[in-house]
Amino acid sequence: MIEARFYERTGNGRVKCFLCAQYCTIAPGKRGICAVRENRDGTLYTLVYGKVIARHIDPIEKKPLFHFHPGSRSYSIATVGCNFRCMHCQNYEISQYPKNRSDIPGEEMTPEDVVREAEASGCKSISYTYTEPTIFMEFAYDCARLAHTRGIENVFVSNGYTGPEAIRLMAPYLDGNNIDLKGDDNFYRRVVGAKLQPVLDTIRLMKDLGIWVEVTTLVIPTYNDSEQYLSGVADFIKSIDSAMPWHVTQFYPTYQLLDKPRTPASTLRKAREIGVKAGLRYVYEGNVPGQGGENTYCPSCGELLIERNGYILTKIGMKNSACQRCGTYIDGRGMP
Repeated sequence: MIEARFYERTGNGRVKCFLCAQYCTIAPGKRGICAVRENRDGTLYTLVYGKVIARHIDPIEKKPLFHFHPGSRSYSIATVGCNFRCMHCQNYEISQYPKNRSDIPGEEMTPEDVVREAEASGCKSISYTYTEPTIFMEFAYDCARLAHTRGIENVFVSNGYTGPEAIRLMAPYLDGNNIDLKGDDNFYRRVVGAKLQPVLDTIRLMKDLGIWVEVTTLVIPTYNDSEQYLSGVADFIKSIDSAMPWHVTQFYPTYQLLDKPRTPASTLRKAREIGVKAGLRYVYEGNVPGQGGENTYCPSCGELLIERNGYILTKIGMKNSACQRCGTYIDGRGMP
């Protein structure tokens, strides 16, 4: 347990945390919304430093990142805790765990342990994922700094609620980020326990700081599948960078959101069409392998450049980050 970053003392033993956009004011003996940062006698501590609850070797496409070293593997870690309370969280067993319990489970690891295991497994990157990486920022930051000295890149899979001070600290060592853009402000308040604007601000700031950003929208029937909403997301992404990939992904019932069916593939196809019509260069349909919506096509001539079946790349039709047919540059990091 170490002292947390990104907080200030406000008097009467209270502290204000500005690690994320929840901006919790925490009384002595209490924890913030994430339930893994605790005020002990006026000092804020992170309870999850080095307490790794999950670690796996994943294809980078699972994040999903399709324009970040395609076909590579990423050493992926998480701690318990989250600053959201998404009703449809697929990893709720670990993200929500400390909100109902006082203990903090996890295997003790040091940044050296993490980087050594990433090296030994031949991974191109380390992904901070499964739960929200912002809430274990201190550990992620120390891992990321060390990883960069060993030639290993770093990736967040994030809800986008990171505070701007934390973003700027992490930016020199953060190479990629897939950020969820979940719904409109009403959706965030009702289903997530947050607000929309900080997410939009994070996407823009991450891009401005030179981090490779891809955006994911989990499309939930009747919640965020209207043409008006999807067009708004596409227009927002276009306003930042038309080369920013957008993943429109199939929802399936889970956790507390069990009253809606899986998203029809036709809805995802329509969302993709909306994105392309808005001027986005790369739009992908997620969680529906084998239907072509996860392939990368040249935005100029339509040539198939990367064919995917789930997380497996079955064809690569590009060279030196360019379409072999027409020579158009394909945006990304570490593209074939």
